[in-house]
This record gives sequence, structure tokens and C-alpha cells, in this order.
Amino acid sequence: MKKRIREFGVQIGSLEPGVRNAITDVPGVTVGHVTLRAGSVQTGVTAIVPHPGNLFREKVAAAVQVINGFGKTVGTVQIAELGTLETPILLTNTLSVGTVSEALVRYMLEQTPEIGVTTGTVNPVVCECNDGWLNDIRGLHVQAEHVEAALKRAGEAVEEGAVGAGTGMTCYGLKGGIGTSSRVVRIGEQSYTVGVLVLSNFGRLDDLQVAGQSVGPRIREQVANATRPESTTTTEQAAPAASTSTNSTDTCDFPPVPDRDQGSIIIVMATDLPLSDRQLQRVATRAGVGLVRTGSYIGHGSGDLVLAFSTATRFPHESPEPILMLPLLHDHFLDPAFRAAAECTEEAILNSLVAADPVTGRDGHHCESLRDYL
Repeated sequence: MKKRIREFGVQIGSLEPGVRNAITDVPGVTVGHVTLRAGSVQTGVTAIVPHPGNLFREKVAAAVQVINGFGKTVGTVQIAELGTLETPILLTNTLSVGTVSEALVRYMLEQTPEIGVTTGTVNPVVCECNDGWLNDIRGLHVQAEHVEAALKRAGEAVEEGAVGAGTGMTCYGLKGGIGTSSRVVRIGEQSYTVGVLVLSNFGRLDDLQVAGQSVGPRIREQVANATRPESTTTTEQAAPAASTSTNSTDTCDFPPVPDRDQGSIIIVMATDLPLSDRQLQRVATRAGVGLVRTGSYIGHGSGDLVLAFSTATRFPHESPEPILMLPLLHDHFLDPAFRAAAECTEEAILNSLVAADPVTGRDGHHCESLRDYL
């Protein structure tokens, strides 16, 4: 198993994590990946499935919070308008959104024959980050069969780091990708769970903070002061070795434009708290607190989006009754969920960094793992 941030002695926040410390601690939620890794191909697909039933027929409450809208997502407009989610959430690279969206539509059509015949169409939800620094993004390597496989592989165990949609992502000048975390909140006599999964692909190395400590500048200084060891190999032998080495002191190849916070982060938040879409948006807003605690100032070029859903209630696509009686948490008791959202997001981002293996991809571009410096 890959190490996570807590195994380095770093504890984020005060709330108790769930059993897996993952988004899948929310009952019914599952996650699946397909990873495409071969030289300049460093990309993939990640699927988040809110419950094991038919999501079109049994929708869940959902909300979208746009922190900075430099992104190319699909399906968020209808979520913002209607407050429900009716498909799994798919994550991938920017230029594969169209392919993944079509594949998700086909998946839903196969599950639900009435779509487009006796009822309306379906709203696929696909979110993205740009993995073009490490991945040959113009090659459009993600195909429909990868989407289908990610959905079929969805389970409770969540692999983190350079996997699925996170395979080619960079974060704070280091290797980013998939990270997750959860918190248990106690409200009245009941316990509930808030879980977060992130696709991290943003930030400047010099801004990186871990548990309130500024570590980015120290990493840059360590790299700058490092001395390459003498090699006895020939030039022809040394060249390929340098492009694939995982030595954190002599091959770190930080992405360009270090003076700008650019990239993206997708934050998917799940809970079994009985929340309305309005309340979910309020909770989703607090994910921004966790994002900022890791050092981001949410720059112009960063597409930062939170998609939150609650599994507490399933909304029928069609109902014989005009009035739905729904459980709903009183706003006065939302503070624990706010704290959980902030803590989960911060820890999920750090998990994405330490779980990610170093990767060498397109044009020999290389990214190191934060764990090699911790």
C-alpha cells in the first residue's frame, strides 16, 4: 500500500477520519480507475459512483461550487439548476471530455432503455484537468472502453496518486493526481460521514504548505543545492537514464511558468447527511478553505470546481405523488460538515501528492513525488 500523509506524522484537523479515510466511507459510494501509462501517454479515467442503483431513475441531491471557472466540464449547468445528479461522475483530461461524455451517455442508455424514448434525455457529468505537461494530450488516448472499464471496476478501495485521471497531473510543481480523505461528524445522536476525492493539478512549488509549514521553498532550495553524482557511463547510456531516474535531487523537472498558479483541481464531495442542494453548495464552498491551506491562492489560470452530493435521499425520476417528504438537516447544525469539508479537502490534496510515484512522460518531462522530500 502507498504511504499517505498521516504515515509521515502529519495530522490534518481535529475530526476523526472514517474507516478507510476515503470518499467510499460514505455508504454506497464507489470509485474505479483506468490508468494509461506508456512513455508519452500518461492519462486515464476515474469514475465516482454515488450508489449501486440506477442513478437516472434514483437521483441524488447535488450542487456545484465554482471557485474559479477556468475549466471545460460537462453537466454542471443542469446540476446547478435542478439540484440533482443522475449519472456517475467521470474525471479525465481536458481534451478527452467529449469521448468520455459520449461513453457515459452510452452506459446510461444501456442501463435505462426509456431515456430519449418515453422520457427525457440524460445529463452526463464529466470533469477535467489538463495533463498536457506529462501526457500527449493531443493524442486523445482515452477511449470509450476505458470509461466502461473504470465504471465496472468501481469499488470501495480507492487507489491514490498517479492513477486513473490523475496519471499525468502535476501539483505544486510535483507529481499530483488522485487523493481522498473522509471525516465522521456527530450531529445529535447520529454519526454521518463527509468524504472528498480530488484530482489535483494546480499550484506553484514555492506556495506549497504542509500542515501550516511552508515547504515549497525548502524543496526548491534542496534541488538547487544538490550535486549530481559522478557517472562512469557513456553519454549514450546516460541520456536515457536521466530521463527515467526517480532520484529526487538530480532530475526534478519543474513545470514552466513558476510565477503563476495555473492548472486545475476537481473536488468531488460525498456525504450521507440529509442535505438539500442549497446546503450542499454551502458545504462545498468550505472545500476552498482546505485548498487554500495547502498554499493555493486560486490563480487566474486554475480551474477550481467542487461537485458535492448527498446519498441520504434518492429522488425518483417520476413520482405518482406531487409532494415529496424529505429529511433535512437544520442549518444551525451545519458547522461540523463545514469543518469536515475543509479538513477532507486539505488532507486529500496532500494524499494525492505523497501517494503519487515520480513520472517521466511527454518530451522527457519529469515530476517528483512529495514523499521523497518529506
